[in-house]
Amino acid sequence: MSSKYKTEESEIPHFVTCTVVGWVDVFSRELYKEIVVKSLAYCQQSKGLCLRAYVIMTNHLHLIVSSSSHPISEIMRDFKKYTSKQIIAAIESNEKESRKEWMLNLFRFVGSTNSANKEYQFWQQGFHPVQLDNVEKQQQRLRYLHENPVRAGIVWLPHEYKYSSAYQYYHVKDEGILPILHL
Repeated sequence: MSSKYKTEESEIPHFVTCTVVGWVDVFSRELYKEIVVKSLAYCQQSKGLCLRAYVIMTNHLHLIVSSSSHPISEIMRDFKKYTSKQIIAAIESNEKESRKEWMLNLFRFVGSTNSANKEYQFWQQGFHPVQLDNVEKQQQRLRYLHENPVRAGIVWLPHEYKYSSAYQYYHVKDEGILPILHL
């Protein structure tokens, strides 16, 4: 793996991306987004994750994170492992999920092609960290992250999207679904 996909100094903010295999729009359902939110909150409280910014899209999420107590790579590994199990279980038990068979078959097929999996693979491997070691990089990635829902046609303005830290940045308030530490 090249060094551009490894976290270096975890205290420095990193832009990371987690993508669902096959770009499946799992997070079009609030139930599955809430699993991600609860897991991020747990990582903040128990693993030293410093969440600087976030957006949860329908098939991927972008985060700007740092940590002074644990390597970002370990936090992300644990986050992805836990959320994949929880989301798969939620899909399996969701009687109202019209896409259940299709999604589980896809996740099972991808999992069968990867020896690191027991049965399913939910997230694409890696999380593509980019070290944000100056203000220009931080602001560019922050804009990119917050404008994702606008580019996708979900909202007109970044701060209108519930599953994003944009409201906290645009209104300079701590009210949001997850606490953040501003860049």
